[in-house]
Amino acid sequence: MSLKPSEPRSIASQLVLLFTLAATLLLSCSLGVFYWMVVRHAIEEDNAVLADKLSAIRADLKQSGAGLGELTSRRSGEPAVYWVRVLDPAQRIVTETAGMATLLPRNIFPAPLRSTSSFAAPKNYRAEDRFFALVATAENIGGQPYAIQLAQDRSADDKFRRQFRLLFATVLAVGVFAAVVIAINVTRRALRPLAQMTRSVERVGPTHFSERVPLTQWPAELRPLAVAFDDMLDRLEDSFTRLSQFSADLAHELRTPLANILGEAQVGLTRQRSADEYRETIESVAAECERLSAIVDNLLFLARAESADRQIERTSFDARAAVETVATYYQTIAEDRHVHLACDGQGQMFADPLLFRRALSNVLDNSLRFTPNDGTIKITISQNDSRTEISVRDSGAGIAPEHLPRVFDRFYRADPSRSPGGTGLGLALVKSIVDLHGGSVRIESPPENGTTVILAFPVNGKDLSKK
Repeated sequence: MSLKPSEPRSIASQLVLLFTLAATLLLSCSLGVFYWMVVRHAIEEDNAVLADKLSAIRADLKQSGAGLGELTSRRSGEPAVYWVRVLDPAQRIVTETAGMATLLPRNIFPAPLRSTSSFAAPKNYRAEDRFFALVATAENIGGQPYAIQLAQDRSADDKFRRQFRLLFATVLAVGVFAAVVIAINVTRRALRPLAQMTRSVERVGPTHFSERVPLTQWPAELRPLAVAFDDMLDRLEDSFTRLSQFSADLAHELRTPLANILGEAQVGLTRQRSADEYRETIESVAAECERLSAIVDNLLFLARAESADRQIERTSFDARAAVETVATYYQTIAEDRHVHLACDGQGQMFADPLLFRRALSNVLDNSLRFTPNDGTIKITISQNDSRTEISVRDSGAGIAPEHLPRVFDRFYRADPSRSPGGTGLGLALVKSIVDLHGGSVRIESPPENGTTVILAFPVNGKDLSKK
């Protein structure tokens, strides 16, 4: 039986828990230190008073000498805070505070100290809900060692400590409760922008891409998230617009050859025709099918080129030889139109040979289509430490400035009437191939001064766009 993974805690609950734990720890440490300082100070004062009392009793014994009766009469008047017992060398009671034998037996006291100057920490003792501090010391009287047992009643201090602890526990409980309430309110207020973003995301749709998050309402920590969200919406809006335009262009491009095929077939079926007429119809249909096949092949290539896991096989080859191979293929077409096709420069190319030839072929095909008779097309190869550039310059009429930003879009044609054989996918394919190699492509087209397409490929396989 598989166990379902536990759901992660919400951010709000984690923040409340951490804030409460931190507040509890801080409050506990603060109250604990304060309690320790107060109690320690009270104990030290009691011990100091107890030490003074013990010193006074020892002085009285020295003055009394062998006449302990006088000391006994004075001890009988001691207040109830202090309890005194004097034992002779035979451990017989010489004198003690009235009622001390029952409340404080002599065997509960610590052993008497022999030093006359030291004062050990008292022994704590609880009897009949009363709290005592016990000390014992030895004193020579008439050359005989006597033991002095002294008890200090600290019941009031003990009661004060218990009340103090209760007060601190109450303050700690109230503080923890207040920390929870504050944490909940602070967390709700801090996470309010996320709720606003959630509502903004829910409103985004195909007809509502204009939704944006106002940056001024976001705290500084969440502002990068708001910027990223708005940038994402910009990209989505642009992609959706391009996709809608692409769908419309694709439908338009496919409709024309399909309409031609359907028209040719319907005309051929209207009456009996000769074999030559049927042959012409089939040839026309085949030509339109080839056009459709080319469009589909190009679209498939573009889709694969834009996939994240697209892999290319780069090899190093001579750029001049590869360019001349492609130029030779178009040489016959150029000669038929009296277009001078020339190649110049040297360089080394590090790319996929098949993709490189396809990109260059599309550029040359586009240049031949727009170069007038008796024109020129020049292919120039140049190389530096980081890139190899292939520039194709023609002597055509050029491209109007308003069309230049879109020449690499799919199905875009600056002047469809002048390119009846094109599909508007040639330069889009070129850009996809160059992007796959981490290169760049640009077009320079001064008015009435021809067009130059410049392909840049990195010589070491690194992405030029990241420099």
